Amino acid sequence: MDQSTLVQAINKQKQEIKVSIALKRESQRFTQLLFNTLFDQGTDTEKALLELENLFLIIRDLACPEIKGAPCKRWEDFTQVIPELFCSLKKDATAIYNNDPAAQSLEEVYLAYPGFFAIAIYRMAREFFKLGLPLIPRLMTEYAHQLTGIDIHPGAQIGNSFFIDHGTGVVIGETTEIHDNVKIYQGVTLGALKVEKQLKNKKRHPTIGQNVVIYANASILGGNTIIGENSIIGGNTWLTKSLPRKSMVLHTPEVQIITKLKNHEE
Repeated sequence: MDQSTLVQAINKQKQEIKVSIALKRESQRFTQLLFNTLFDQGTDTEKALLELENLFLIIRDLACPEIKGAPCKRWEDFTQVIPELFCSLKKDATAIYNNDPAAQSLEEVYLAYPGFFAIAIYRMAREFFKLGLPLIPRLMTEYAHQLTGIDIHPGAQIGNSFFIDHGTGVVIGETTEIHDNVKIYQGVTLGALKVEKQLKNKKRHPTIGQNVVIYANASILGGNTIIGENSIIGGNTWLTKSLPRKSMVLHTPEVQIITKLKNHEE
């Protein structure tokens, strides 16, 4: 294939899929700066807010080219919820500090805990999701996913004082509902029982009541699955049915311990 033909073929493909890598790049820059603005003492708040507004307009127009320059999705729509957002994130950080004996300070939580970073980006993205902005909320939470291994859809509804410990491999689906004071560990999946396109507008993911603890690698699936408050879900469990409040679920595989192997030299 000659150069001219190849260029035409690539350009035709680009016209069909209409993907802007600039939107992804600028969304990531926006997300990190937003986190720094809220939590980093070394970030000049006034200057950062001005830069964030400019970045917001850039990514808004890239995500919504048909309304470029229109004021229907305004930066002010987000800034008015920042005080409430910051209050919510302080509750999350405090929950992590109070529940994890390894946490030495709140500063450590803000700087070193991937669970807090993922939750913070989710809560920011959630506000843009509620504004109806396409792509941007997903790009924000995917940025956190890349850095932490924690995948939270911005459509999920998560209550106050949420604690993700360790966090690698956690998946929280779009229609998940998590009430207050829930704690989950690495590898937990709150997912759909079926993955079918026609279920797009249905509740596909579980509801987790308040004060529930879900240990590592547990999977809770299905939109009709409700875990009652104050329940404990043990590691490696698989649930597709609802549980009443104060339930305890354990996975107990048979483990064989061989104390001395045959023909093993002392």
